Amino acid sequence: MSQATFDSDDLFGEAASEIRGDVEDHLDSARGSLPAPEAIWAVEAENTLGVLNGLSQALDVGDAEDHLRDAKKWYTMGERADAFDDAEDLREEIESIEGIIEDVDVAHGKVSDLTSTIPGLRSALDEAQSAADGSDDANGADAEDDGDEEAEGDEE
Repeated sequence: MSQATFDSDDLFGEAASEIRGDVEDHLDSARGSLPAPEAIWAVEAENTLGVLNGLSQALDVGDAEDHLRDAKKWYTMGERADAFDDAEDLREEIESIEGIIEDVDVAHGKVSDLTSTIPGLRSALDEAQSAADGSDDANGADAEDDGDEEAEGDEE
């Protein structure tokens, strides 16, 4: 059938169907690009910093933002052209994926903050521990000396 035999309503209906398909495809791709639940739940490492680095990598949304942007672009085009009979499901899916991406980004930021904070905190705690160990040794030696002096004083 040649394109000349299609009337404008048929062409518009076909284009609307393709636009909806494009939106759905981009939403599927966005959903597929989100981090896997297992990747953020089961992180293996030898220390806290390794766990945080692994979690930070797992919280990368990858191409999900790009796919979501494309879905929103085609959705907006379809909405403005009044091409969808019912687009509520598409809008809800866009909002859902957008919310998940925002949550992942917030979690990623928090993990990044911890990743940059933990080494400094460890150093501060190491220094405090070293100082405490050093003062305990000094106080212990002083206590022993004081005990010796008292013992010598008692003998007099």
